[in-house]
Amino acid sequence: MEIEEYVLHKEKRLEKGSERIKDFRVFDFNYIPEKPLMRDEVKPVVDALLRYQKTGIANNVLVVGTRGSGKTLLVKYVLELLGKRNSLKSHYVNCRSHNTSFKILATLLGVKPRGSALSELWERFCQENGGRVVMVLDEVDLLSDKDRNKDILYLLSRSERNYMAVLLSNSPKFLNLLDESVRSTLQPETIHFRNYSAPQIEQILEERARKGLKRYSRPDVRKISALTARNTNSDVRVAIKTLYYSALEPGLSVEQNFERARKDLFLDVIKDLNDKNLFILKAALEDREKHVKRVYERYRRLSEKHREEPFSYVYFYANLAYLQSLGLILLVSTKVNRSYTNRIELLFDPELLEAVWEMRFG
Repeated sequence: MEIEEYVLHKEKRLEKGSERIKDFRVFDFNYIPEKPLMRDEVKPVVDALLRYQKTGIANNVLVVGTRGSGKTLLVKYVLELLGKRNSLKSHYVNCRSHNTSFKILATLLGVKPRGSALSELWERFCQENGGRVVMVLDEVDLLSDKDRNKDILYLLSRSERNYMAVLLSNSPKFLNLLDESVRSTLQPETIHFRNYSAPQIEQILEERARKGLKRYSRPDVRKISALTARNTNSDVRVAIKTLYYSALEPGLSVEQNFERARKDLFLDVIKDLNDKNLFILKAALEDREKHVKRVYERYRRLSEKHREEPFSYVYFYANLAYLQSLGLILLVSTKVNRSYTNRIELLFDPELLEAVWEMRFG
């Protein structure tokens, strides 16, 4: 088949598939449903925000959960609801895109990230934001190592204006990595979002299917939900993308569309990792036994080869927990001789890491 012939063939298939979709927005990961799935984990978030709205006393919150567990969607929904009902003001920043305190404040103020001191930006932010304000920092664990003191957290925790911080993190050990002075004044309430169960994923997909598709197969929805719960750490984004692909190109099986969606998401996750986490994955990939301590030694050598300061073992292990929360690895307790050690099991296609490594380091 010639290239032009393939393009025409693909266009016709996609055009036919598009006829099955009545609202493409439903399959956007930024889409917020009119009525998200109610979960017990939402209640303490709502309670903390209502207490703050009522009293003005900051009740900082750290929401921890794996990717695709609904943290961002539910926090955005609750704040939008309280903004309409009670005029509670909030700001949202993703630390993946704005990974230093300076960039966060510059973004919120709509100014260029150069030419002013951090203290000047903070003073201006305080002048423009009187009253009760909630600051949401999503993927806060991705604040740059260059922002060593995580100044934005210190400023929020020490502010006389009593701003409330809602921090979203994939890493369950994020607080342990903060400076003691920040941790002691921030004192967030930690709320753990559990992974979705297969029935919960099915509920979410049913709602998306009713809203976004002209017709759909309930058995396919159940199959997608089961595959997602079993094979992706319940990352509901994989389920939503699989449903979208299945509607757009029904000629493929559910399993084929699921693998395609999972590969897309894994590639995005790996591409977004910082260099140090890429070194950890590369070291784990190259070590035959994959025992944690052996991988750490290989990681140290790899870091030194690329002139990168390696993590201490404590920070290395904390980042293993982070990589596990992303669904990239699994730490498995293994018996070696008479003692037990942790072994790293890779959950992604090694070719994805090799492709990103080639792009990043040549």
